[in-house]
Amino acid sequence: MKLSKKIALMGLTTVLALGGLAACGSNKDSAKEDKVLNIWGMGDEVKQLSKMTDKFTDETGIEVKIQSIPWSNAHDKLLTAVASKSGPDVLQMGTTWMPEFQEAGALTDMTPYIEKYDTMKADNFYEGSVETTQFDGKSYGIPWAAETRVLFYRTDVLASVGYKEAPKTWEELEDASKKLAERGDDKYGINIDSKEQTLGFMFARQNGSPLMSDGKPEFNKPEFVDAVSYLNNFIQKGYAPKQDLGLDVSQTFSGDDAMVPMFISGPWMAKAVKDTVPDVEGKWAIAPLPSKENNTSSMGGSNLTIFEYSKKKDDAAKFIDFMSKPENQLEWMHLTDALPTVKETWENKELKDDPIYSVFNEQLNNSEPMPLIPEFEEIAQNYLKHFEKIYLGGEDVQTEMDSFNEETEALVSK
Repeated sequence: MKLSKKIALMGLTTVLALGGLAACGSNKDSAKEDKVLNIWGMGDEVKQLSKMTDKFTDETGIEVKIQSIPWSNAHDKLLTAVASKSGPDVLQMGTTWMPEFQEAGALTDMTPYIEKYDTMKADNFYEGSVETTQFDGKSYGIPWAAETRVLFYRTDVLASVGYKEAPKTWEELEDASKKLAERGDDKYGINIDSKEQTLGFMFARQNGSPLMSDGKPEFNKPEFVDAVSYLNNFIQKGYAPKQDLGLDVSQTFSGDDAMVPMFISGPWMAKAVKDTVPDVEGKWAIAPLPSKENNTSSMGGSNLTIFEYSKKKDDAAKFIDFMSKPENQLEWMHLTDALPTVKETWENKELKDDPIYSVFNEQLNNSEPMPLIPEFEEIAQNYLKHFEKIYLGGEDVQTEMDSFNEETEALVSK
């Protein structure tokens, strides 16, 4: 269902409910609230933001109220805010949600503020991050936190099969996985995460697929189909687990020989390995993704946006300007492990000389967002269903991709 239809269905009840709540409050409370900048952020990490807002208030005199919204119900809460035209002033927006809420008119055009504040200029940020904010030649957000995918690997285990460095090509990745799987029973080369919705699209791009062309999917063309076949091959040949092992990284990545010594994931897993797999300290690393025609990864993360119905847009822009300063991006990384989107921040010696952060920086410079269309979340989930039929059900790759492409065409043409 399109966002506008969702809003129409829930709009009346939402407005009535919010009206009832408002009536319960005093005029005094409302007047006080009108002077406060309201910020909505997603997940527990945004609770750390209160450690930075005192500095913002000292600099600007603007009071701040932060509301942390669990990711599990964030989407519905945002729909409610759009329907009622009542919500925050500053809104953290996941990059894949940007198209849907921009199309609904929920986000403010940031162009005047980008012209006003040097910190918001596009050249300051990763190109892929900026791309997630742009629609119809305008910018509707400022990049805040970056996210990409890299190759995690056990350096010692790969060295034991002749790889002193991480695989750099598709051919090397398959060869290394084959040799690692040949170590014995219950040993694999890599994990092909069947629940990772961006994986197939990333590999298709690396194989030369544009994914979408002139608004139409190209998921049944050779470049996409061959990439899906390549991933499926790892599973069918036993280089990757066919079923979910039901184990976490502390079990699959640990020990002298590691059950699964390679996997593809994001920055959160670097922290997980450090915290939960202490026995591999000094025995693991990350590397940019192996290349075919390119090694483009997925660009994700979140942006800071101004809610279109905010009455404090200028104050909201001052807050975004504050959060976009390199020193504040670095502090936010310290508080949450979120990767900075401001390129100047990465010149800090702390990040530049770190073997983990430096690789993420390299990959971020070669990362692109998933197609910026409102339907992409549904498309991605549909892809996973078809991929399951292939790797688990043994269905023909071309047949499934023909069906997937046809379903996507119907979805985007509604």
